[in-house]
Amino acid sequence: MDWCGVEIRRAAQPASTEGPLMSLIDTFQDLVAQVPDLVQPLIVAAAGAVPFIEGEGAAAIGIIGGLNPVVAAAAGIVGNFVCVAILVLLTARTRSAVVTRTRARRLAAAGARTGGAGGAEADVAPAAADERGAARQAKFQRAFDRYGVPGVSLLGPLLLPTQFTATMLAGAGTGVARILIWQAVAIIGWTTLITLVVTGVLSVAH
Repeated sequence: MDWCGVEIRRAAQPASTEGPLMSLIDTFQDLVAQVPDLVQPLIVAAAGAVPFIEGEGAAAIGIIGGLNPVVAAAAGIVGNFVCVAILVLLTARTRSAVVTRTRARRLAAAGARTGGAGGAEADVAPAAADERGAARQAKFQRAFDRYGVPGVSLLGPLLLPTQFTATMLAGAGTGVARILIWQAVAIIGWTTLITLVVTGVLSVAH
């Protein structure tokens, strides 16, 4: 089924994800139509946690399934933001642990022999770069260099899913509070926009 939120997302997503993504969207739409009214917001929230669907796509799924637009938008926002917050906190904690271990190794190497810390630094940077997807990292880095944290957050849905953008920001050492604030602004803004568009289109169609 084609609807505005999906069409907007298709322009930003890799072609290889379209088949599985559309199947997943159809699954969420079927679930929304089948479950009791009280459970529908939970399905929409679950959809909001999925990359490439996110808050705006989840809200559209809920609205098309007959859910009140305000409820659908709120559920999509909550699902998207909770997922992003969990990923950011986990990434920030992991990065902190890695930095602490690296610092301890450098200090131990420096104590053992002069100049040992330089080798440790040289080994860590390539390893960190190799762990990231090259294409996504390059796209993110270009946008980050040009627009900064606010820009990549607000433009996130047009570049990468919010889950990927937020995780990369946390991995780069950006403060957790700053990431979550701008991600919340982006999620609320995009979800509200798509909710208004889908609601307007459905109103005209009816």
